[in-house]
Amino acid sequence: MEPLNDSKVYIPHDDNEKDNYLSYCNQSPWVVNDTLRGNVLFGRELNQERYDKVIEACALLDDLAVLPAGDKTEIGERGINLSGGQKARVSLARALYSEKSKVILLDDPLSAVDAHVGEHLFKNAIIGDVNPDATRILVTHHVHFLPRCDKVVVLEEGKIKHHGKFSDLIEQ
Repeated sequence: MEPLNDSKVYIPHDDNEKDNYLSYCNQSPWVVNDTLRGNVLFGRELNQERYDKVIEACALLDDLAVLPAGDKTEIGERGINLSGGQKARVSLARALYSEKSKVILLDDPLSAVDAHVGEHLFKNAIIGDVNPDATRILVTHHVHFLPRCDKVVVLEEGKIKHHGKFSDLIEQ
């Protein structure tokens, strides 16, 4: 994206906070050669209560139950391979783990999961209480989630075609 008319994004923060204002979950999920836990924490300190909440919200509990060493299982090139949906959920968990994020950009994290898991992720991870004070920006082609979004922006050929509530979009 390119800013138009010298537009800026302002993310308010305290002078004492120096990191983690923005989290990003890209459309092509990736993992590093580390444990599953290491991929979620990504160098951050473990807060077990927060970690457990994020793992549950990202529908990773069943995966942890079948991995040989649970969340201490090595994944990536030197470890086991994860499916596309598993990588997507680990990537989403990584983006949601920081409590300091003021803005969370989610580039179609639901594209690699089935409908049942997608519903769980939307309800628990995206609009749930994992990061209730953060602005969550969701890019998606799953239009059935739009009625539950606060605002909808429709882009066509890089231009905003609609901005507002879903009900206003339907009226148009």
